[in-house]
Amino acid sequence: MNSQDLTAQIVGEALAVGFDTCGVAAVEQIEAAPRLRQWLADGMHGSMAWIERSVDKRTDPCEVVPGARSVLLATSSYFVEDEPSSDPARACISRYAWGEEYHEVLGGRMQRLYERVQELVPAVQGRWYVDTGPVLEKAWAERAGLGWIGKHTNLIDERCGSWFFLAALVLDVELQPGVPPPDRCGSCTACIDVCPTDAIVAPYVLDARRCISYLTIENRGPIPMEYRDAIGNRVFGCDDCQEVCPWNRYATLSHHAQEFAPRPENHQPWLADLLELSQEQFSRRFRRSPIKRAKRAGLLRNVAVALGNSGDREQVQPLLRALTDSEPLVRGHAAWALGKLGGDAARNGLHEAANVESDDYVAGELRAALQASGRAASGPC
Repeated sequence: MNSQDLTAQIVGEALAVGFDTCGVAAVEQIEAAPRLRQWLADGMHGSMAWIERSVDKRTDPCEVVPGARSVLLATSSYFVEDEPSSDPARACISRYAWGEEYHEVLGGRMQRLYERVQELVPAVQGRWYVDTGPVLEKAWAERAGLGWIGKHTNLIDERCGSWFFLAALVLDVELQPGVPPPDRCGSCTACIDVCPTDAIVAPYVLDARRCISYLTIENRGPIPMEYRDAIGNRVFGCDDCQEVCPWNRYATLSHHAQEFAPRPENHQPWLADLLELSQEQFSRRFRRSPIKRAKRAGLLRNVAVALGNSGDREQVQPLLRALTDSEPLVRGHAAWALGKLGGDAARNGLHEAANVESDDYVAGELRAALQASGRAASGPC
């Protein structure tokens, strides 16, 4: 079987196991490699040290699969016709996390695809990844003809926008490569203009340290003070740059996307309810959900910030209870939120907590919150 026929058959198998589109890139030097190294040198990866540790593998698939000849990329849409929450009392969660854990869903599809490739080419060697491996998925997908990398650094397909996941399969067989499409962003700067934290520091350059998705998910420590207001009610990720992208007007429902339909508990939940979650409740509620990646402390940290941004002093009581949480990260951000909301009840609770707090980080948050609460409008809560 020649490479063209083999490629067509493998692409057909990819669609048969549940992917929406599929393409192939030949293993060769890609333009993204030097850009990645510069991005790392500039420290824009923040605390994501694993990217730096695996940079050689990310830039050379032969480090992953000896003798690699092709990288196969497959997409899976998660678009649903629903909207994120703009209610300040409810949590705004990124669209991709409304449904099932995509690593598991796409991982199952990719495993089935690889098994079918092995049936077609018994001697093949390969490895597949779903977002967690040392592969520059977007760069290879662009080379494979599945879209172009937009100014917000997400892959865009002119046929369906950018609401899709990517999975990669590195193979040591030669397949027919696709043709990279032209960049169709043109003069549009909608994604850059809308970013709440100015994280898109230049077209096609994202400083992760400023990005709300990074700050609320990958970042394990305190959220820097200068970005807390801008987070609004976002508790897991941020889709603003994709929501405004003109190409997402063409997003359509995929019959393969039923696993990513919103779970009731993941779509516009009440912030106050999330703040009350115990570890057991968190684990049970977010089993097989991308949200578990933030861990309980990270999610409740984000929820506390969102409650502080709500402007609703009805939220003071759940925040006061959070001042006794076992996690310093939660206590510290609850203190910030109380300082922002202000009022007598908030100040009294902050004073009481400051008198017994033993953690230096939380004590600092409490002091800052007490100062802030004095600047907030006073009044009963």
